[in-house]
Amino acid sequence: MEQKILNQFQVRQLLPDRDPWGHKGSFGKILLLCGSRGFTGAAYLAAMGALRTGAGLTFLGVPESIYAIEAVKLNEPVVFPLPDMDGKLSSDAIPEILKRLPTMDAVLIGPGLGQSEGTFQVVKTVLEKVACPVVLDADGINVMAAHRDILRGRTAPTILTPHDGEFARIGGEIGGNRMAAARKLARDLGCILLLKGHETCITDGFTDYLNQTGNPGMAVGGSGDVLSGIIVSLLGQGIAPLEAAAIGAWLHGAAGDLCAKELGQYGMLPTDMLGALPRLLK
Repeated sequence: MEQKILNQFQVRQLLPDRDPWGHKGSFGKILLLCGSRGFTGAAYLAAMGALRTGAGLTFLGVPESIYAIEAVKLNEPVVFPLPDMDGKLSSDAIPEILKRLPTMDAVLIGPGLGQSEGTFQVVKTVLEKVACPVVLDADGINVMAAHRDILRGRTAPTILTPHDGEFARIGGEIGGNRMAAARKLARDLGCILLLKGHETCITDGFTDYLNQTGNPGMAVGGSGDVLSGIIVSLLGQGIAPLEAAAIGAWLHGAAGDLCAKELGQYGMLPTDMLGALPRLLK
């Protein structure tokens, strides 16, 4: 097995140059399906993570009941409401989502989404219908735990970004070797697996990346939402899926390290990491 460890120089080499003749459509058109009543921050953090990593056009679909909150908080993304039930996306949202999918370069689904029959139907439909890469995070993973055959049936790339609990729900078994466990599940599901934690493991089942950036100050709600936004942004800009996941993990951890150095691990927040990302990319 080939295992790689990224450093800042390698990350900059893998990132595409910004075309001086480019426009907003040149740098990725991405769709994020996030948030639910009580979890408005997840949608915000994912969208800003994408924008702070260079996404050209970011579309954020949220349950109608939280649309006003997100529209006030977010200026740069195109925020639009979707039908919901009890604060979570309902299956009635599917026609509007299907209209938007064909023009997207990458899709993120899951942060703050909640678990319900409606969210399952939305996630299932996106996985079955979209031809571009998909990042599946948080409740996007949880609602698919009993439907792994849908993941196996996808032909387009899928990136899963579980923490240990989500990893176990989707069929992973963590023993003494986290990378081996991630590799096994990646092969089983035909996905790219990013197993969060100290020294995050990223693998497609054949090539492995071990991320060594990051610190315990990042262990706070919302941090993973920023990560998923970073990854979908990189996918939208044309970076290969495995490398997009690995670069995303490195940038996320490096932003956390900057914040820890300046603010300390106790007081740093995911919003601070958003502010640190541009300094790593200038």
